[in-house]
Amino acid sequence: MSAAINRAGAAGFMASGLGLALFSSAVFGLSGSFAKSLLETGWTPGAAVAIRLSGASLILVLPAVVALRGRWHQLKDNWLTILLFGVIGVAGCQLFYFNAVSRLSVGVALLLEYLAPTMIVLWLWAASRRRPRALTAIGTLLSLGGLVLVLDLTGSVKVDFVGVLWGMAAAVCLVIYFFITAKQNDTLPPIVLASGGLMAGSMLIWIAGGTGLVSMSFATADTQLGPWTTPWWVSIAGLVILSTVLSYVTGIMAARSLGSKVASFVSLTEVLFAVVWAWLLLAELPGAIQLVGGALIVCGVVLVRIDELRADKRDAVESGEPARELDHANDVEPVPSERVL
Repeated sequence: MSAAINRAGAAGFMASGLGLALFSSAVFGLSGSFAKSLLETGWTPGAAVAIRLSGASLILVLPAVVALRGRWHQLKDNWLTILLFGVIGVAGCQLFYFNAVSRLSVGVALLLEYLAPTMIVLWLWAASRRRPRALTAIGTLLSLGGLVLVLDLTGSVKVDFVGVLWGMAAAVCLVIYFFITAKQNDTLPPIVLASGGLMAGSMLIWIAGGTGLVSMSFATADTQLGPWTTPWWVSIAGLVILSTVLSYVTGIMAARSLGSKVASFVSLTEVLFAVVWAWLLLAELPGAIQLVGGALIVCGVVLVRIDELRADKRDAVESGEPARELDHANDVEPVPSERVL
């Protein structure tokens, strides 16, 4: 009886975690639409990133202080991780992504950023000179083929190649972020890393803007979101509260109930949500050939992650340890996704 109750409880825990993960993906997918509505009224990508990061860091600073519980030495011990996370994973990734959004459709910009897992495979292959496993190789080839279709080089819709370069730069930053956060760090609560990274990233953007390295232009004109004309601060509030703070918090909650690997699979729906939101709020939709390419990119990433999951299980069996991803209640790593950036 107790075993049945435990199984039912675990199933409910997983179901609630799945709902949280989907909600997190949905609100994160709004970021491109909110940002583009501001960019179309005269905001620059640097200004949008600065306001987004500053607002989110201010909201998260109190929960971060509570999570530290007076252990301020954790900040001193992990200052380099926080700085790199903020400079590359936060400021760099978001600035490059918003620059891509200013020149490309939201869906195409996000698909380019989602090439990060493929880039990691290619980098590790070149660095180790060890050929990837078959499933990983197939996934990588699918993603590269999808990239060709997304660019639609011979199609009627011409892709802005400067925007493509911005999107690829965002993917490179995401690759570096994955390497930064790949090492398990039990001494720093995830929300502290997020808050510190957001603060460091916002400071960097403001300094760059003050010195003229990054263009900073703000506007108070009304924004257009679907059929609604809204004040500029509505897009700002959505960008900060929904697409940054809320998506991160619910993403962490989802990772704790599902396990980081399962949650990261669910996070692939972010691309779908981003395309749907851009269609509803901005009346923009990638072309049919680009949608096919996007599907190939996502399928390629799924294959790579399935291969990683299999490898982890094989390693666990060979070492005689239980597979870590099965212990969802104790797996508290944040979802390795650009939503925390």
